[in-house]
Amino acid sequence: MKLWEKNFEINKEIERFTVGRDREMDLYLAKYDVLGSMAHITMLESIGLIEAEELKALLAELKNIYQSAEQGEFVIEDDVEDVHSQVELMLTRKLGDMGKKIHSGRSRNDQVLVDLKLFTRHALMDIADSVKSLFDELIEKSNRYKDVLMPGYTHLQVAMPSSFGLWFGAYAESLADDMLFLQAAYKMTNRNPLGSAAGYGSSFPLNRTMTTKLLGFDSMNYNVVYAQMGRGKTERNVGFAIATIAGTVSKLAFDACLFNSQNFSFVRLPKECTTGSSIMPHKKNPDVFELIRAKCNKLQSLPQQVTLIMNNLPCGYFRDLQIIKEVFLPAFDELLDCLQMAAYIINKIEVNEHILDNPMYDPMFSVEEVNRLAAAGMPFRDAYKKVGLDIEACNFVPDRNIHHTHEGSIGNLCNDQIKSLMEQTLSGFHFERMINAEKQLLG
Repeated sequence: MKLWEKNFEINKEIERFTVGRDREMDLYLAKYDVLGSMAHITMLESIGLIEAEELKALLAELKNIYQSAEQGEFVIEDDVEDVHSQVELMLTRKLGDMGKKIHSGRSRNDQVLVDLKLFTRHALMDIADSVKSLFDELIEKSNRYKDVLMPGYTHLQVAMPSSFGLWFGAYAESLADDMLFLQAAYKMTNRNPLGSAAGYGSSFPLNRTMTTKLLGFDSMNYNVVYAQMGRGKTERNVGFAIATIAGTVSKLAFDACLFNSQNFSFVRLPKECTTGSSIMPHKKNPDVFELIRAKCNKLQSLPQQVTLIMNNLPCGYFRDLQIIKEVFLPAFDELLDCLQMAAYIINKIEVNEHILDNPMYDPMFSVEEVNRLAAAGMPFRDAYKKVGLDIEACNFVPDRNIHHTHEGSIGNLCNDQIKSLMEQTLSGFHFERMINAEKQLLG
């Protein structure tokens, strides 16, 4: 069944090529397509395009279809082009010609736009929850190990004293910044394109404010041409938010792999969280972090992939945009998996509290000694030269009792302030508006 079918049959190879993976990708959108249709027909009844009794019957059947999608039972049949066609087919099978009325004042263009936005805002909520879970694990570890020193590096050379409090806390604050990108992506996503039809509006007196409220959008995409231009732009902007989170998690994974190696031995992964070798019986490989690193590196290419697909397209709809689904929709599950696994491993990770027993790390206290001499009155350059010569002559004896007090330093992590930044950003999403609107619509 094709919504555009007339009195000729399309070539089967052309159909295979043009449909592509759309049936597979549209399963992500099924329940959101139903929600969009429920809001749309409720609005159609308010402007007299369907009868009250028809609305009642259609809503009841759409709720049944929603439940089948929620339970993973919804399928798009082999001879059906997409999710929109499947939903309409299911309605007409049950309700006859009444089911064909749901498309009045609507195009598949604005239908898929609203589906994508409804899907994406839920997916962003799930990502935000998982980012917060990883953030909480990092803050907990930062506070627990705030007094355990470790070497800090520049150029992969031992540089200055750091701490596990700083290391874990740094990634927590990075996620707090990443959450700002996620919030911006959510706010740009949470605008209603429904009613823009094929990108030029409709001669029906549609009430777009009504569907905006019914679906819990913050506002609508007002200009109907711009609403259609949002296809691809929304995915690209969300892609940047996904990429920035993936960048933080990838860097964390790299550090964890490095610090878990025997040459560092700063942290240890529980043996049940590692994998072995088929030939070397001693191996305990950090495959989880290696796969997190690889997957997150791949996710960082998402905005570029979307950009290259939509690049140089003029305004209006083009079939090129269909391909964006294939890189965009699965990305959320992949990032969620990485975030959840990272949070699990960070919870289990064991910290070496005796790293500095090894004298090879003594030179990292050199700056502390230079600062102590300078504070006592010696010119900084003279203090720097003296300590450097002592190190060269193997006469340097480090003072490990360091006292850093400024904001964000070893002795003053500012974790409460970092937590406050995260909480402020999370409170600005207002996910409850979306949840309450959808609950009311499903009634």
